[in-house]
Amino acid sequence: MASTAVKVAGAVKDISPIYYRILSKFPQNFTFCFAYGSAVKPQIGNQKKHNMIDLIYCVDNSYRWHGANIEMNPSHYSALRFLGKGFVARFQENWGAKVYFNTLVDIKEENVTIKYGVVSQKDLVTDLLDWNHLYLAGRLHKPVEIIKQTNSSHLQNALQSNLRSAVHTALLMLPESFSEYDFYFAISNLSYAGDFRMTFGENKNKVRNIVQPQLLNFRELYRPILQQFHAYVDFPTGDAQCHQDLNPETKLHHLMQLPMVPQQRIVKFWNHGGLQQDMEDVLRAVAYDIDCTIILRQILKDLVWQSSVRQSLKGIPTAGILKSIRYSAKKIAKMF
Repeated sequence: MASTAVKVAGAVKDISPIYYRILSKFPQNFTFCFAYGSAVKPQIGNQKKHNMIDLIYCVDNSYRWHGANIEMNPSHYSALRFLGKGFVARFQENWGAKVYFNTLVDIKEENVTIKYGVVSQKDLVTDLLDWNHLYLAGRLHKPVEIIKQTNSSHLQNALQSNLRSAVHTALLMLPESFSEYDFYFAISNLSYAGDFRMTFGENKNKVRNIVQPQLLNFRELYRPILQQFHAYVDFPTGDAQCHQDLNPETKLHHLMQLPMVPQQRIVKFWNHGGLQQDMEDVLRAVAYDIDCTIILRQILKDLVWQSSVRQSLKGIPTAGILKSIRYSAKKIAKMF
């Protein structure tokens, strides 16, 4: 298949024209778009030709975008469209992880099936910076296909901040010595450990299946970020082990750089039933605690569990009952 060269984050990258043909069938007033999932990036045991393409449209105005899209593509929506574009936009922005998905959409001209989510730019930026849902932020910890780059410096900075946060968090999860694979596994697992769908409907080896065939893509994504971490971790070239400083003061540095919501949840957990310490005192105490890793892991699992359950429940009315059953059946079938 022929491809088109586009500039992505300073490098020239080839994007398949099929994405542009798909995007041409939607309202063009979106500010950022990326594709992800097994149909886009290789995953072990999931090389089927007809895997569903997952897309995310980031928009400035959800009300206007849904209004235009309901006119262009009414069949993509469930019966919620009859309640009007205002209801659809409010349902997107006030429930679950603030993403509105239309699933099992057949693009017959391209012989592909897609699922696409719509998110407002302000909500995407908030998730990237604060991890209030760790939903789209988690997807963007992993290599994705950027179809349309953003012109917003605010969003660009948030995307980079999200990657830095992932590195700080992964280092807190890892021992003194670890492999490059361990590092990228820890990053990918941040948004899967605790995910409701990992219990019902997802392959239990999903994280391994994502990381193993994509080590080069992970390396390319995180290389500029890791240059900012030389004082805390040694990433040698080749297959040599990585080494990090596990001094409590280094752990405190990582904890202080975590996004706001995990920090707040750590403070709430630590202060439960005891003295009400402020954030800096709590993070210092956690950094010196032998169970630092266990505490952080549980905090993130709870956060991911809550957002994944809410978003999954939200998917029932947005997809409609029949599509929800078909989508769940497809997920289960992929496990076997």
